[in-house]
Amino acid sequence: MAAIRILVGSVYGGALMTARAIKKTLEPEGHQVTVLEAPTLDDIAGSDDPILVCTSTTGQGELPPNLLPFYLALREQLPQMPGRPFGVMVLGDSSYGDTFCGAGELMEEALYETSARKVGDTLRIDALETLEPEEPALPWVRDWLESL
Repeated sequence: MAAIRILVGSVYGGALMTARAIKKTLEPEGHQVTVLEAPTLDDIAGSDDPILVCTSTTGQGELPPNLLPFYLALREQLPQMPGRPFGVMVLGDSSYGDTFCGAGELMEEALYETSARKVGDTLRIDALETLEPEEPALPWVRDWLESL
């Protein structure tokens, strides 16, 4: 069973509720899931646990305020995590056009700069099509875990 750390970026609670649903579903199956609502670099240091970014997108493709300090520290300090697996699920609204799910792209780029290894495709959850983001997230995260 896997131990994963979920880095949450949430404005109105959708990404946080999704992360908590993942934790609630996976822990009874023996996985260890840590949901980090205000992550810091220290939260991911000292382990090789896979990282799952679960974030909404705000404004014009920007990170939510609670994830922004982590992102800035990651970009400034560039802690090297060669081969550390990560995945990205991002909530957005496709009516925003080119900035749809931009927060996920920012986090993916920053994690690549640390030499982390992306596992699977990014899950983009469109608020115009999905009212319950955990519905597509749960099957996706199971596939992601199998790919680790």
